[in-house]
Amino acid sequence: MPPHWSDLNVILSKEFIIPSNKDIGAKIQQNADQRCTYLCGNSLGPLTKRSKALLQEELHVWGTRAVQGHFAHPYGREWMNIADTVTPLLAELVGASEKEVACMGTLTANLHLMMSTFYKPTAQRFKILCEGRAFPSDQYAFASQARLHGLDPNEAIIEMCPREGEFTLRESDIMDLIAKEGSSISLVIFSGVQYYTGQLFPMKAITTAAKAQGCVCGWDLAHAIGNVPMALHDWEVDFAVWCSYKYLNSGPGGIGGLFVHRKWENSLLPRYAGWWGHDPATRFAMPPRFSAIPGAQGFQQSNPSVLATVSLLGSLQIFKEVGMMGTLRKRSLRLTSELEMRLIKSKFYVPINEVSVQLGNVDGKDDTAQQGQPGFTIITPRDPESRGSQLSLLFLPPGSNVMERVFNSLSAMGVVGDERRPDVIRLTPAPLYNTLGDCDRAASCLEEAFKDLTKVKL
Repeated sequence: MPPHWSDLNVILSKEFIIPSNKDIGAKIQQNADQRCTYLCGNSLGPLTKRSKALLQEELHVWGTRAVQGHFAHPYGREWMNIADTVTPLLAELVGASEKEVACMGTLTANLHLMMSTFYKPTAQRFKILCEGRAFPSDQYAFASQARLHGLDPNEAIIEMCPREGEFTLRESDIMDLIAKEGSSISLVIFSGVQYYTGQLFPMKAITTAAKAQGCVCGWDLAHAIGNVPMALHDWEVDFAVWCSYKYLNSGPGGIGGLFVHRKWENSLLPRYAGWWGHDPATRFAMPPRFSAIPGAQGFQQSNPSVLATVSLLGSLQIFKEVGMMGTLRKRSLRLTSELEMRLIKSKFYVPINEVSVQLGNVDGKDDTAQQGQPGFTIITPRDPESRGSQLSLLFLPPGSNVMERVFNSLSAMGVVGDERRPDVIRLTPAPLYNTLGDCDRAASCLEEAFKDLTKVKL
């Protein structure tokens, strides 16, 4: 039975190592040794005590067993099977079977592997549909894959952008475009959660619409895994890729993963095979002919980093202990809603519809942004079902230095978010380690930062 909210607070407060205010260089005298208000798990999750202990164990094994650790391990985690410790947990997080999931590589490398397998453009069906302003690494991958097939990315890639004056995509617009352009689209690939706005795309609906038009459908889950519940197998997603250093707290540059639906198990062979994707029964016999492991794990190329994998394992054990995404999603909805409620009470908050009008005001008359009044809005959807943990704050006036100055003030007060230039700060109350107190403090510090800002001329 999943733990109660209050019990969960006790469990999680003991599991994570959060930097102190002094550690991050906050300029506060009181409470310098207390944990900072860390709201940046959308970029890098904090260290878990379990991960630290597991890493220390593996370093000990390396030092005392060396190569023998591959087959004889004092803690029962033989290195040749190290990925097996995390695969079942990753599969549960994304809603898949173990055979459909592989712990391997890094996000963009896995994306290229999947696109090299699934993106097969023809003269009639060659386009890639994605959201506009996707994470740059994805954009680079899409463009380079198009070029590899002799295509002009400007013609092959359809980037969907929000309507004028809006910041997120409407589901109806996505569906209409898929229906209109479906016969020319080879691959539909969106982010599960958009990194900049925090919008949670309707993955099931988009996948269904894409499949109905004969398109392959894949997902970048970098900001979705460990953040929102998913059911990739039941949704009949073709493939998905992710990293693990954000909500999965595996550490900087942590190991990635991928999903390939079971329906492809007997019809796909890895185009870029490596020895770790070979049948484990004969892998170390070094046969000359490649024999792929059925399913996603056949796409493995090299043996995974043991240190990176056990670092991920420490965090995933906590996910499992607290009840996985069913429990965590409930906690996330409450935390993010509480942060949002506190933020919109600010006298510096500007409703999103008023910002849209201002940005579309060509004459600039009665335009608060043009008059230079500092403020902020929230561009992440208000509907809790259309977002994950993250809230993206857009600072006004656009193109000013308000965001940078507020960000610096928050950092000085011990609140860690992250900036996305020119005008956005992302704040993310992650359900594994953040509290209602973190939400309250972040909102209070933001208000204080604005008060200080208005005391001096911009």
